Amino acid sequence: MGKIISVANQKGGVGKTTTAINLAASLAAIEHSTLLIDIDPQSNSTSGLGIDAKSVENSIYELMVGSVKPDEVIRNTDLPYLDLVPSHINLVGAEIEMVDKSQREGVLRDAIEGLEEQYDFIIIDCPPSLGLLTINALTASHSVLIPVQCEYFALEGLGQLLNTIKIVLQHLNPNLDIEGVVLTMYDTRTRLSNQVADEVRRYFDDRVFESVIARNIRLAEAPSFGKPVILYDSVSIGSKSYLALARELITKNKELFKDSPVFA
Repeated sequence: MGKIISVANQKGGVGKTTTAINLAASLAAIEHSTLLIDIDPQSNSTSGLGIDAKSVENSIYELMVGSVKPDEVIRNTDLPYLDLVPSHINLVGAEIEMVDKSQREGVLRDAIEGLEEQYDFIIIDCPPSLGLLTINALTASHSVLIPVQCEYFALEGLGQLLNTIKIVLQHLNPNLDIEGVVLTMYDTRTRLSNQVADEVRRYFDDRVFESVIARNIRLAEAPSFGKPVILYDSVSIGSKSYLALARELITKNKELFKDSPVFA
């Protein structure tokens, strides 16, 4: 049985999609079967894996409205152990269409039911908002991973996200847990990054991953080539940072894989 993890932070520019793409790719590189679900209408995870969202016929939208089955949506990627459920701009209308549905917060959960038996990890890239799509992702997940950037106002808005998680926990998904907080955009040259890291660790304590994602030009360039950084430049700092995060995540969830020969 695999684990479903949402990558969420309603604040834009914190490295959410970068983390979703590269964490999923790194898990796959360590030979853990991984599915990345792009539930952001901007489709950046889709394009970041080299797929033109405009050319996608079946996407997460069709899956959520029930017109297709999961095996009609899931696409292979350039990494053998990584699959993708792409997004499409049509997803913008999904929230409106779901408003009048009963159990509208559980549409995604029902749509992907059983997929965790096929994958070690399912990573969901959420939109930069706390709307119905993100609520659906949290309702469908076992846990949520929160990227926090090492810049001014790093903790701004996190109270609202944590309150949303609390509401989902109380009313929609009693098993939802915080997987952890990952520090992104860390710049070793600045005192600010260290100050922000200390502040985040004081706030979240042992919920913060030891692995830190450093600022890296190769990491920033990779999406424009439609590749995760591990395929764009496998020896870059960005690639090593996300591989370290993936290994830490696997170790944290080692009970899931105690019988697996692939456990690393």
